[in-house]
Amino acid sequence: MRRRTFITLLGGAAVPSLLWPLAARAQSQSMPVIGYLDAGGPSVDSLHLGAFRKGLSQAGFDEGRNVAIEFRIAEQFDRLPALAQELVRLRVTVIFAASGTNVTLAAKAATTSIPIVFQSGFDPVGLGVVSSLSRPGGNITGVTTFTNELNPKRLELLRELVPQAGVIGFLGNPSEVAFAGNVSDLQAVARRIGQQTTVLKATNAAEIDRAFASAIEQRIDALLVFPSAMLRARAQQLAELAVKFRIPACYATREFVTAGGLISYGDDRPESLRQAGLYVGRILKGEKPSDLPVLQPSKFELVINQKAAKAIGLVVPPMLLARADEVIE
Repeated sequence: MRRRTFITLLGGAAVPSLLWPLAARAQSQSMPVIGYLDAGGPSVDSLHLGAFRKGLSQAGFDEGRNVAIEFRIAEQFDRLPALAQELVRLRVTVIFAASGTNVTLAAKAATTSIPIVFQSGFDPVGLGVVSSLSRPGGNITGVTTFTNELNPKRLELLRELVPQAGVIGFLGNPSEVAFAGNVSDLQAVARRIGQQTTVLKATNAAEIDRAFASAIEQRIDALLVFPSAMLRARAQQLAELAVKFRIPACYATREFVTAGGLISYGDDRPESLRQAGLYVGRILKGEKPSDLPVLQPSKFELVINQKAAKAIGLVVPPMLLARADEVIE
């Protein structure tokens, strides 16, 4: 059941250049090169890459025709600084920091001259990445979804979904720069409303398995999953474990729900990536990052998976279903 019209993405093809030195080829043809820096899994998600390419195309740039993309996918955060510096050595025209605070900070540390466009959920002013949202200054701008700031709303939704929850767990990646702040802020909210909580940590697939086993041992009644590039890359694993252990879980973005998760509340990520692609294109045309205000989402979407609810034996309150932007049957 659809409640709003969402972007229809052009089919994103598999990434052709992860192992092919496009930058060298592009430079020989005087073609601008985008350095695509990501901290996700071993490949780039085709849907999200399709959204980024759509924004580029709307700005007049198509990969292989008049622009090249050089991909650097970290998988582990400790690889990000070296990969960012590698893109700088390649003299790419602009760097796109595709996801997460760590990616943006690695790109920022690597160069003060090459333009950087980020797409992430952090507060860029609070972290000192930009001077202000309206006038970023320096060589960085982008799209912030304020995903981390929505955690209290996700906690509220989870309590509405599971009103009898005695203990709610917070699952996140401690390697994320925003992790400690997320925990502290949300624990403060939980104390004010009298909600008992516990923190679970995972930095890889094996630790996700152990986190769910720990959740059962600690008798956690519901789970709030923090925004994380690593966790997003393992959305299927998280969804399957939540069903296996019958734990209601709330996520930051809809890809978790389409992978089989229960509920999500956050920005329309493909739209944010399209906007980032458009900004990269505008910079390729000569605009300066300092003159491009940091963009923010115009809406947030609530997505509920009824199939997942039935699998864990949960009845979603009718009022919550009525507020959903999309219900997956």
